[in-house]
Amino acid sequence: MHTRTRRALTLMAFVPLLTCCFAFQNAENAPRKFELIAHSSSFWNLFDRNATLTTVATGFGFTEGPVWDPAGFIYVSDEEQNKIYRVYLDGHKETLLSLGDPDGNTFDQQQRLIDTASVLRAIIRVDPDGHYTVLADRYQGQRFNSPNDVVLGPDGAIYFTDPTLDLPKGEKQETPFQGVYRLGQDGSVRLLIKGMSQPNGLAFSPDGKRLYVDDSERRDIRVFDFSADGTVSNERLFGEEKESGNAVPDGMRVDLSGNLYVTGPKGIWVWDPHGNHIGTIALPEQPANLAWGGKEYSTLYITATHSVYSLPTKAHGFMPYLKHQQPAK
Repeated sequence: MHTRTRRALTLMAFVPLLTCCFAFQNAENAPRKFELIAHSSSFWNLFDRNATLTTVATGFGFTEGPVWDPAGFIYVSDEEQNKIYRVYLDGHKETLLSLGDPDGNTFDQQQRLIDTASVLRAIIRVDPDGHYTVLADRYQGQRFNSPNDVVLGPDGAIYFTDPTLDLPKGEKQETPFQGVYRLGQDGSVRLLIKGMSQPNGLAFSPDGKRLYVDDSERRDIRVFDFSADGTVSNERLFGEEKESGNAVPDGMRVDLSGNLYVTGPKGIWVWDPHGNHIGTIALPEQPANLAWGGKEYSTLYITATHSVYSLPTKAHGFMPYLKHQQPAK
């Protein structure tokens, strides 16, 4: 989700708080720093107490949508520089594609790059040479709002959120709700969820039985039961990220044990599979998204405002497009 949109969304929801919180504003202006903050001893099963955050690259406009490529780089969207980059671990970057406001990314089953292109109001597949193909841009003849985040489902379909957070300036909303959709391998588009305010990040549990979706306006995470036929049911609240501040839930990932890593106030909130907030990765810049990568997919690559960071973990990331992975018992 774009910086300006996030700021506008927050101000609309929290203007009454801003008028009476001068002391809080001073605290917000204090320099941010990296810190691992445990709320449960189980947090230390996932992180070394002496883990070090590394800056991979900086100097971006606003980073989003990281995806690790085993060739040794991270795909990164820059919503202000309007590019998708290949970012290498030595810090240098190459432009893959110039595109207005690219956002979330994932790989499909063939490990081809899939992007939510906000300006195009579409889901696109990007080839290694930078050419792209529009996979879907409408539901029942009406244009999407501004597709935001995307994930590969256990059935091989693509699932994505479509809030109005990055609806292009001057263009009208055609779909009268903010939905979550399934894009089938046959190109069909099916609406799964329409009752959320601003759905944003989404992820599947490693066993494929749960779909998690966070809502940037409501500042919460919802969980749904997922069926093999690609439908969802039994919506319920999983957790809330309503701590004071102007950051909201955005990108999320899960590990093989089913723990969730969700961007939010101060950094990345870590949740166990039962909805307990077990700790926070505080970061020097506000993150928008994250991805697993590196050896055995145990490193978190984090897109945070102007930079890309890496953080080693003791966990192993769940990658829906890696067929050999098995959920932890």
